Amino acid sequence: MPLLDIRDLRIDFGSTRVVDGVSLSLAEGGCLALVGESGCGKSVTALSIARLLPTPPARYAAGEIALQGRDVLRMTPAELRAIRGGVVSYVFQEPGASLNPVLRVGAQIRETLRLHRPREAGETEVVRLLKQVGIPAPEQRTRDYPHQLSGGMQQRVMIAMALAAAPKLLVADEPTTALDVTIQAQIIELLAELRRQLGMAILLITHNLGIVGDLADRVAVMYAGQIVEEAATGDLLRRPLHPYTQALLRSAPILGREQDRLEAIPGTVPVPGQWPAGCRFAPRCPMARSECREQVPVLAPCGGDRLVRCPFVET
Repeated sequence: MPLLDIRDLRIDFGSTRVVDGVSLSLAEGGCLALVGESGCGKSVTALSIARLLPTPPARYAAGEIALQGRDVLRMTPAELRAIRGGVVSYVFQEPGASLNPVLRVGAQIRETLRLHRPREAGETEVVRLLKQVGIPAPEQRTRDYPHQLSGGMQQRVMIAMALAAAPKLLVADEPTTALDVTIQAQIIELLAELRRQLGMAILLITHNLGIVGDLADRVAVMYAGQIVEEAATGDLLRRPLHPYTQALLRSAPILGREQDRLEAIPGTVPVPGQWPAGCRFAPRCPMARSECREQVPVLAPCGGDRLVRCPFVET
């Protein structure tokens, strides 16, 4: 039984569908990367796992979110409080906006410990968590305020707060956004090491396919509220099949290749509620045919354990 099993999830905001038939599965100790441009529905999907979307305006129109075999959409408020942090924890982008600016770092971690592991809510455990995420001189850092730390250190504090609840699943939503490339690599390396040490599953949300290779076992590519391709990480990076996946990889810088400018994907992600007929990527796709604008493609097996939402891929 997978730790997380999302089946045919459909989420509306008012009368507008934002997530449309998403299915994802993540085993205990595994790592799945959910990749796509901003506005594709990645964060909405991630927040739905612990039912963190405010309802209204959000509405879970259909589907199932099974976490440890239990449907989150059927849980009571008390049951939801138990899984938030205790089973699934979140690390968000821009840690400076997530940390409380008027509380010391140690106090914010202790607050999480008091809620989920009250017997261990002491200074010793706070220092241990800070040390675990690679913060130097953790005894001194517990007395610092967030503004006294760099962006990379702030993100490490956020990870320490997430680990304080001893979760089975860590959702890392764009954890490297606004960090320089060196710090990005350090954060990804830290997540990989914590996964090995703790046996914790990770759902990595990102728009950058360049950072998934060292962490994720599988990659699901999302566009306009739908999964358009899913495959083992190595297979997808070596041979992307869907035109959108290919475009994402072409737009990423490659070490050792000289480029005056990165290749951009023409156009923009369509606004929810204004999705085009047929294939939603067709207006931006250089390989689109007339059938693409008329026929709605399905997410279908395409050799091995790969899924692709395009009937014209070359297998």
